Amino acid sequence: MADFVGAVDQGTTSTRFMIFDHGGNEVGRHQLEHEQILPQAGWVEHNPVEIVERTNAVLQSALNSTNLKASDLAALGITNQRETTVVWDRTTGRPLYNAIVWQDTRTDRIATALDRDGRGDVIRRKAGLPPATYFSGGKIQWILENVDGARAAAERGDAIFGNTDTWVIWNLTGGVNGGQHVTDVTNASRTMLMNLETLDWDDELLGFFGVPRSMLPEIKPSSTADGFGSTLANGSLGGEVRITGDLGDQQAATVGQVCFAPGEAKNTYGTGNFMLLNTGHELVRSEAGLLTTVCYKLGDEPVTYALEGSIAVTGSAVQWLRDQLGIISGAAQSEQLARQVEDNGGVYFVPAFSGLFAPYWRSDARGAIVGLSRYNTNAHLARATLEAICYQSRDVTEAMSKDSGVALDVLKVDGGVTLNELCMQIQADVLGVPVSRPVVAETTALGAAYAAGLAVGFWNSTDELRENWNEARRWDPQWSAEQRDAGYAQWKKAVERTLGWVDVG
Repeated sequence: MADFVGAVDQGTTSTRFMIFDHGGNEVGRHQLEHEQILPQAGWVEHNPVEIVERTNAVLQSALNSTNLKASDLAALGITNQRETTVVWDRTTGRPLYNAIVWQDTRTDRIATALDRDGRGDVIRRKAGLPPATYFSGGKIQWILENVDGARAAAERGDAIFGNTDTWVIWNLTGGVNGGQHVTDVTNASRTMLMNLETLDWDDELLGFFGVPRSMLPEIKPSSTADGFGSTLANGSLGGEVRITGDLGDQQAATVGQVCFAPGEAKNTYGTGNFMLLNTGHELVRSEAGLLTTVCYKLGDEPVTYALEGSIAVTGSAVQWLRDQLGIISGAAQSEQLARQVEDNGGVYFVPAFSGLFAPYWRSDARGAIVGLSRYNTNAHLARATLEAICYQSRDVTEAMSKDSGVALDVLKVDGGVTLNELCMQIQADVLGVPVSRPVVAETTALGAAYAAGLAVGFWNSTDELRENWNEARRWDPQWSAEQRDAGYAQWKKAVERTLGWVDVG
């Protein structure tokens, strides 16, 4: 058997390809950013063609830099930014519109209307999700209603939909020449269109959004020997490799963090933050503002569910300091700047650029910086930005404890922001529990590789994957209980100031 497994990680700001060995160690990678298109306030788009070009480029570059060939890969896994919606013409391969990104809020009126007439309660019961701008269903509806010719193309079966996993797989496996139109249960569970109990598209939910069933991809397990098709012999990998794993990025990170037992949780720090708690085969409905979602489905085994706390803006708030305000030149500088002060100087920053996600679900919220005085500097704002990442995560852990009855004893973390040592120390301080980072911090790609490798016997069991997990660093809380409570109380006051800023009919 080949010695390695590859994983495409198609993320919000970049696409990377990573190669892992049997021990779960990184052997090679290449990564390229893509453009963030911001046509107007609240709108966030990507160019789907650029995403495919970046995917092909990172595949080729990673293989070239490691002197590996397609035949050295036992399988390929795909993981992706979830909810980001692509609609394209199956006959031409061209997108009908840019990809509408999960952060985009243009569908706020669609989401609000669903809650006004009771359809929202049906979506919560069947899909485990609140009606929100976050998910794919409203984005598909918007494209069908606002892009010339889109509705007609959908009705005649030419226009098809996918999140970016589906779009990438369709192109890797042939595109207009027999490309596979498929997705997995984790991505399907983020659309507001899949029934969590049947794991299939639901006709009633499709009717709410006016989405023809013919637009939708076939739903498969996250890890499947049947596969999602194979790369083309003359494609970017230069050979045929079976695609046998596909998970949304946060579910992939949960697999990469080997959270295979009920009660195990991880928090991924990327563009946004996403905390998932494995609830096993039990479908736990949240009473505290969390999402009920599919965690993963491995082959013929029963589906595993999760509770999820999704936070829209965390790492992207640091990007905002860099790109919009210009007070730092790179993400690493946020830590250096924040270390210049002992505390936040009374400043709280609630980065509700896309409204507030879990546990609030308020599309009428917008970002606010409060508590400013003449004393404050850009260092205080940098510190407040890191604290905002951590306080939003505490909001989610509080909700998880209410829903599950399980108190957190350690938080497993991964993603790019975990390289910020100060931020991770603040996270331990704000939560009052240790924070643990694994040796392989890019667990999203690793989880996709695990799913693909399990399907072909590269790894024999999840127990074997557990043996690969090793802790690289642990942060223990240093704040007193009084500091922790006082800081959190001020944070909650700051959140209140953001609510009701935008009128959403």
